[in-house]
Amino acid sequence: MSETVGETSPPIIELGRRAAERAEFRMLIDGELVEAPSGAAFDNVSPATGEVLGGTAAAGSADMLRAIAAARRAFDKTDWSTNRALRQRCLDQLQQALEAEKHELGEELVAEAGCPTMTLRNAQLDWPLAESLRYPSRLIDEFVWERVLEGSGLFGDRNMRAVMQEPVGVVAAICPSNFPLEVALNKLGPALAAGNTVVLKPDPNTPWHATRLGRLIAEGTDFPPGVVNVVPTPSNEVAGLLATDPRVDMISFTGSTAVGRTLMRLGADTMKRTFLELGGKSALIVLEDADPMAALRSAVGVCVHAGQACAATSRMLVHRSKFDEMVASVAAAFEAVPVGDPALPETLVGPVISATQRSRVLDACTRATVDGARLVTGGAAVQNLPPQLAGGYFVEPTVFVCDDPSLPIAQEEIFGPVLVMMPFSDDNEAVRIANDSAYGLAGAVLSGSLERGMGIARRIRTGAIGVNGGMFYGADAPFGGYKNSGVGRQCGLEGFQQYLETKTIGSRIPRRH
Repeated sequence: MSETVGETSPPIIELGRRAAERAEFRMLIDGELVEAPSGAAFDNVSPATGEVLGGTAAAGSADMLRAIAAARRAFDKTDWSTNRALRQRCLDQLQQALEAEKHELGEELVAEAGCPTMTLRNAQLDWPLAESLRYPSRLIDEFVWERVLEGSGLFGDRNMRAVMQEPVGVVAAICPSNFPLEVALNKLGPALAAGNTVVLKPDPNTPWHATRLGRLIAEGTDFPPGVVNVVPTPSNEVAGLLATDPRVDMISFTGSTAVGRTLMRLGADTMKRTFLELGGKSALIVLEDADPMAALRSAVGVCVHAGQACAATSRMLVHRSKFDEMVASVAAAFEAVPVGDPALPETLVGPVISATQRSRVLDACTRATVDGARLVTGGAAVQNLPPQLAGGYFVEPTVFVCDDPSLPIAQEEIFGPVLVMMPFSDDNEAVRIANDSAYGLAGAVLSGSLERGMGIARRIRTGAIGVNGGMFYGADAPFGGYKNSGVGRQCGLEGFQQYLETKTIGSRIPRRH
């Protein structure tokens, strides 16, 4: 592991101070920015330093129930669900408010999520800010809300049927810590554009981007009270009310497969609709005719934001004729990637989100070695950090070689900067190994032949896949997984439609005599 260059005062320290000074600590419930009546709060901890940035109001059960009641009332007793012009105006106002505070949002994300500054230019900030509200706002005008079917009635009368799209109702939007703003906006945008009301529950490790959203909604938009509620809490019991309360119609969750299963079980008694965007163990398939440099760049992708991306290609399958050469190149690249202060523009690998997550990643590395996988580089906590970052949750970029695709290191989502490399002999074996997974979220294929690469991509059981560097991400592109990677799709027309119910009305038009 290359030694990380330190500074007497790491930029993340000053950035964290600025973020804390500008942070919104209050919840948004029924149109008001409020603290918990009990005065309860929880710490927002910097993953880069391990130090407390500041506090956030901690919702209790009564607060959550009040937010659910507000969302229910706003859906049932205002014209939000039917007033498309109002919905579009409010989304456009929120877009403007977010753009006005883009710089502050970026610093806040780096401070609380530990994401490297370079990630703000893509999925962490710039991409969702450009599209996540604008696309569903346009759909309000473009979507076919009603269509007419014609046919004969029972007694020869003319029969007309109207097929209508209506909002589901109250949506519980539960977000993760890795791309917190991106996920929040990609839930809020389509849910609100479709006419639903929302209770947004951020991950307790990254609450401030969400409470900022609450302040912007309260102070800079015409959203009616209760249409959007932002309720941070560190309590799983309080958060679980969103899955059990019968006034909530839908759960929209992004996070781990284990939690997704729990939410599905909890919501079953009240027959809640569920959208679950869950974990992944995506495969990067490198054919023998692939560009080696493209393969190397793709391999290093698992290091970005310390591997905390559900779509990260954390399994690298390489043709046997190129395998040893590629292992050596990837190991050298992993040892050279910049690790450390996420506020520095050159940093690629920042911290994982918490001490608990760092322990999980390191435990997985230890178990992989015991299981028989070969550790090529990494596998430990980062050393040689500046003193003020010594309490941060940093993991070395790690490469394993594995000949047995059934080992846990090749099957389980690690959510850290860990890559497992496996050889294959031909296209059929590559497809078989790629599909030998409980997950099916994303993937990639690299080949000198686009036709061959596309042929393999079509055979992989996964919700999204890139060929030769092609990007599948976008507010207009559905994203989600097969198998244990989830149910439903985020974004695109499919993502918009899952926030809608379908109603068919038949009307009899008597024959004229």
